[in-house]
Amino acid sequence: MGLFSNKNGGTAVLPAAPDAAPDSLIPAPAPAPVAPRPAPAVKVMAAPPMAQPNPGPTSERTTYLTQLKVRLHQQLVNRLDVQNLRVLPPETVRGEVRVLIRELCQNEKGLINSADQERLMDEVMDETFGLGPLETLLKDGTISDILVNRFDRIYVERKGRIELSEVRFRDNQHLRQIIDRIVGLVGRRIDETSPMVDARLQDGSRVNAIIPPLALDGPAMSIRRFGGKPMQVEDLIRHGAFPAAVMDFLSAAVQARCNVIISGGTGSGKTTLLNCLSRYIPADERVITIEDAAELQLQQPHVVRLETRPANVEGKGEVNQRDLVKNCLRMRPDRVVIGECRGPETLDMLQAMNTGHEGSMTTIHANNARDALSRLEVMIAMAGYDIPMRALRHQISSAIQLIVQARRVTGGRRKVVSVSEITGMEGEAVQMHDLFVFEASGVDGDGHAKGRFIATGIRPKCAEKIENRGIRLPADLFLRRAIDSAQ
Repeated sequence: MGLFSNKNGGTAVLPAAPDAAPDSLIPAPAPAPVAPRPAPAVKVMAAPPMAQPNPGPTSERTTYLTQLKVRLHQQLVNRLDVQNLRVLPPETVRGEVRVLIRELCQNEKGLINSADQERLMDEVMDETFGLGPLETLLKDGTISDILVNRFDRIYVERKGRIELSEVRFRDNQHLRQIIDRIVGLVGRRIDETSPMVDARLQDGSRVNAIIPPLALDGPAMSIRRFGGKPMQVEDLIRHGAFPAAVMDFLSAAVQARCNVIISGGTGSGKTTLLNCLSRYIPADERVITIEDAAELQLQQPHVVRLETRPANVEGKGEVNQRDLVKNCLRMRPDRVVIGECRGPETLDMLQAMNTGHEGSMTTIHANNARDALSRLEVMIAMAGYDIPMRALRHQISSAIQLIVQARRVTGGRRKVVSVSEITGMEGEAVQMHDLFVFEASGVDGDGHAKGRFIATGIRPKCAEKIENRGIRLPADLFLRRAIDSAQ
């Protein structure tokens, strides 16, 4: 008897669709009498017949191949030796599993062609060792975000544009299995008592998943892609994120140990820019990173990476960012890099910047540089200390030198729209001025924002600090002028 045969030895027949009722159960309705219609006074041209889709054979073929893939995967799981999987090298395991899948396909050889067989083998391998249907999307280097709204609605973002993908999961249970696999690899959990989770993939991509009862239409997931090769400064300049002159200044500021905050909305490129700026940290300095879900890819040899930990099932064992900031200050860091400030740890970060850890960096969610200062005040207030507003703002103004504002502009491209310097206090207000700004001038034929970068003509106070480090800036860098046009 064949692997996928019925009890009589014949080939298994796919079951009928569940909503198709037998003819014997539904009597055919009697035809209703139709009154004769009078001929129209004016002859009307009949509309051409609409082309009707013919999904029958294609739909049945797709259903058959999907069910076959499920059966092959189950047969494979039943025949795998788990002990050997743990001992043998990964390449050997994959090779032997592929041979086994080909063997299991032999009984279906008369029903599927060689192309279908190869595709089934790839998909079963993805189900066994990877993330199932998502593997196809993860191999596509042009995709920056994968957005799973439900098991059969998966969107992707390419070059700032969101489009519906043809990739599907079988059902909600299949999607949930992949989510469990992702969070299990990083030692986290997701269930009804903890229905939200942040995790990461092996390549550093950030994953957020949420399941019922919070997600009403079934499990949902979003993946922010971070490829194995970090994006370089040259790539950002080539894509028009900012001109080379702006990066000349930012790189000098990082080398001179200026404290920098990168501000922007979701998906504006904050983390990418932070990774690029880390390239200019001297190799002999000790850097400690702190993140909720590790996604930073600092380009330095002397880096210690720390990651928060959620509470366990009993609600114990949580380690938050504030705990890690306090601990890292005992680890002799030269610089502290926080992936994103979002709570009370902001106060500890500012104190670190003010107490010998110059050159530290972090990101924050805000629409502009001035809003970033307001957000800092709110997050420091979350620490629960009754700090006078003037003292709080003085702490901010003395700790931070530069705010770099990133934004996703019209058309989806990401740009640095301003570089601002904090110069101190005047009365109760923090004083700040723009050094470089992007002035938009409309959109081009492809719907992308166009404009130019402007140097405001203000020489920053930190320029003296930069030059004292032996770093020479171009003499005309801060003259009021258009630095570069950007499309």
